[in-house]
Amino acid sequence: MRVLIDIGHPAHVHIFKNFAKWAEENGGKVLFTCRDKEFEIELLKSFHFSYVNFGKKYKTLAGKIFGLVKFDLLETLTALKFKPDLFLSAGSMYAAHTASLLRKPHFCFEDTFNMEQVKLYLPFTQKIFVSSAGYPKNLPKEKLVVYDGYHELAYLHPNYFQPNEAISKELGIRKDEKFILVRFVSWNATHDRGQSGIKEKEKIVLELSKNYKVFISSEGELPKFLEQYRLKIAPNKIHDVMAYASLFIGEGATMASECAMLGTPAIYINSLEAYTIKEQEQFGLVFHLKDGKNIVQKANEILNLPKEEFIKRRDKMLAQKIDVTKFLIDFIKQNLKAKY
Repeated sequence: MRVLIDIGHPAHVHIFKNFAKWAEENGGKVLFTCRDKEFEIELLKSFHFSYVNFGKKYKTLAGKIFGLVKFDLLETLTALKFKPDLFLSAGSMYAAHTASLLRKPHFCFEDTFNMEQVKLYLPFTQKIFVSSAGYPKNLPKEKLVVYDGYHELAYLHPNYFQPNEAISKELGIRKDEKFILVRFVSWNATHDRGQSGIKEKEKIVLELSKNYKVFISSEGELPKFLEQYRLKIAPNKIHDVMAYASLFIGEGATMASECAMLGTPAIYINSLEAYTIKEQEQFGLVFHLKDGKNIVQKANEILNLPKEEFIKRRDKMLAQKIDVTKFLIDFIKQNLKAKY
């Protein structure tokens, strides 16, 4: 079995890494394709995966249109050389278009439901994996495969991930010291248009840092004052940081959901709704503040509760969810006519 996996976000590397390891251990060949967006390449290198980098992404509308043509072409040329039996992605237009051109199946995960992007890959995709937490009802039912889980359980399920407590030493804090992880996004994604997140960033970080250690993870540049709080660790250690954090505050739904999988309470500040976040709110693991008001007040309220309380809530959630990597492996075994 030869599988080409297209990556559009660092989290996508994690979604597919355990599947890729399984495929290679069972005699398959896996090739990742990506754009140089954030730290996808560092992650691919850290896991020793074969990959092809197509270069920088484009931020303007004109650039994105040009990029669609350019990256489609590069994906096709790469696939012609690699000769995959299957394409996988998390909503990649490039993988879908190339798979259709080469008459190969394209299976993808989807949870952001940016319909402009979905419309571009939907006609060329055989199956879309969506969480039972929710999805738009106008998607074609014959293409949907609904599973009881979240993307993040493909790599943060206890079957695959156990946090390394040595991260405390690397962060320069005591093992019992409370700290807050703050995440700022770049707001360059298509689904970010017209949305908003944390306002008065400097003021909020300064207020939180009076009582707690604060680390900032950011997709883009930080104001000079906030640089002193920037998290300086290898990208493949971010989930260890999340697991031992006392609280996560951020604009990105992916990292908020990842923290929920680890039993770390998360405050998600974004005007954008997300089906998975809404369900995780019901478990008491994520707290969605759409307007970004009263962040410090909510943070103090959460931090007054013991971390063990959120671990219990996480365990209750996990009891109702599946191992998503196993789901993917089983699905491909049953639906792809290839040797394993």
